Amino acid sequence: MQKAIENLVAATLTEDIGQEDLTTNTIVPPELRCLARLYAKQDGVLSGMKPFRAAFDLMDADVRDWNSLTDGTPFKKGDLIVSFEGKTQAVLTAERTAMNFVQHLSGVATLTSKFVRSVEGLECRICGTRKTMPMMRQLEKAAIVHGGGANHRHTLFNGVLIKENHVMAAGSIREAIRRAWEGTHHLMRIGAEVENLDQFDEALEAGADVILMDNMSNEDMREAVGRAAGHKVILEASGNASLERIRSMAETGVHFISVGALTHSAPSIDLTLLIENAAP
Repeated sequence: MQKAIENLVAATLTEDIGQEDLTTNTIVPPELRCLARLYAKQDGVLSGMKPFRAAFDLMDADVRDWNSLTDGTPFKKGDLIVSFEGKTQAVLTAERTAMNFVQHLSGVATLTSKFVRSVEGLECRICGTRKTMPMMRQLEKAAIVHGGGANHRHTLFNGVLIKENHVMAAGSIREAIRRAWEGTHHLMRIGAEVENLDQFDEALEAGADVILMDNMSNEDMREAVGRAAGHKVILEASGNASLERIRSMAETGVHFISVGALTHSAPSIDLTLLIENAAP
């Protein structure tokens, strides 16, 4: 994964720099070194240290005396998150790219931690979805884990999840599940998305391993949990999973709640990188 991170960071550096960092190269002597410190301007949970560090290494910042919190660590406003020494030109040129990664990913981890805390004490896990930023999936999925959450499929190849458009193409949930069983193997789980109790019963009778209840009411989900008693099936809820509603959803007895907002709507965490000239 490290090589993939370096390739992604290299592409974002190229996007940001263009031909050169005109401001830094004009003002800052190439021999100058600095002490850099990353501080939190609000509370949060850390994620994104690998791409953050990679941005400076790819710019040949000659990083020394690196000291940082680890991903998954909660922090408070004013906390020192990272400190290091490096070449000033490289640090300033890589700064925005490095910050974009750590601020966004820490935002994902922080929002995830809020959802996870909301269901404490219940047998229910919060998981992310494939609603991720292009080319950022692996990092965002890792940030969800840093925030205490779990993960859904990473790719379409990871498993079968029959959704409403697949059902339309196949003709019915039962037929879609039958085709999935015939087209895969006995080690592969088959998941099916349902929108009401009739579809739930159909998926349950057809032998789905996982049933995802999409935008169903808490009352219907509670009824579905009861109907699934005695069946070896994983139950997942999705849709309208807000912080205000998440605990009541978990209290229905579902095993997982998938929350697309963890990645598509997480606000970035406010951090600041400050430098001072290093001693000669």
